[in-house]
Amino acid sequence: MRNISIIGDGGWGTTLAILLSGKGHNVTLWGAFPEYVETVKAKRVNAKFLPGIKIPHEVNITSSLNEAIEGKEIIVLAVPSQYMRSVLTRLTPYKLAGKVFVSVTKGIENKTLKRMSEIAYELLGKIDICVLSGPSIAHEVAQGSPATLVASSGNSALAKDIQDVFITDRFRIYTNDDMIGVELGGSLKNIIAIAAGICDSLGFGTNAKAALLTRGLIEMARLGVALGAKKDTFYGLSGLGDLTTTCISKYSRNHHFGEEIGKGKSLKEALKETEMVVEGVATTESAYELARKHKAQMPIISEIYKVLYENKDPKKGVHDLMTRSPREEGFY
Repeated sequence: MRNISIIGDGGWGTTLAILLSGKGHNVTLWGAFPEYVETVKAKRVNAKFLPGIKIPHEVNITSSLNEAIEGKEIIVLAVPSQYMRSVLTRLTPYKLAGKVFVSVTKGIENKTLKRMSEIAYELLGKIDICVLSGPSIAHEVAQGSPATLVASSGNSALAKDIQDVFITDRFRIYTNDDMIGVELGGSLKNIIAIAAGICDSLGFGTNAKAALLTRGLIEMARLGVALGAKKDTFYGLSGLGDLTTTCISKYSRNHHFGEEIGKGKSLKEALKETEMVVEGVATTESAYELARKHKAQMPIISEIYKVLYENKDPKKGVHDLMTRSPREEGFY
């Protein structure tokens, strides 16, 4: 049994709290808003982010960071990417020596263009950190459907330890030493999922979606390699696997958001319709800037940026993608 805290009471954080508690670990789930935390604690259901799923009484639910950090061996970071810096800043006064951090957040910070592990290193120093990512729709995992993820760290012993902590007969974990690629795969796929939602909303068929996923994956890998990741990582669980799930699942926030954009709604209008964070929106801005900085050719992601942030008509974006100069198929 391990003493574990989940920092972030969204759907995925809540799901992991339930899963880890079911393995016999001592689990605390932390949320930032005391009033809502008390409601979840009383009803044992996270109605906003994981409706219909009961949270076992064994899971301690709190809004106290002190309660969430003190005496814990493993700290799981499950807050949205654009809030990661502010939450980690609140952790800096605590004694963190000997604690292991696990990032399950998928995103790239705006302006700094940093991955979540990079922000953690910047603020918390030389911590032990592992990334857990892959095709993981929270509702499905919470209901016990089989899922397979990857635990990634430059420290192979740490990755194997996290593998052992999380693995169950319905939640299989592989290990991987390419933390850059695993983080980028989980982040960039959300942009392609927005594009997939737009395509579905416009009534395009399976041919269009197959092309989008295939070429989108190449763009993800292309940027990843430019940033120091291994190309093969993007053809694994945190790349192709997560991309496929996010582009087809009815629970995908990013796909649903893309559908609303395809219907003609503005960025603000589409975001107003959900209380959940649509990670692909902020990540689109970061990925666009990274592509420009590293001179990586990413036409799909560039068009999604123009649709979201420059009010480009999605149909015009599709036309511009399809009428680019002919070329050979290839990675570069």
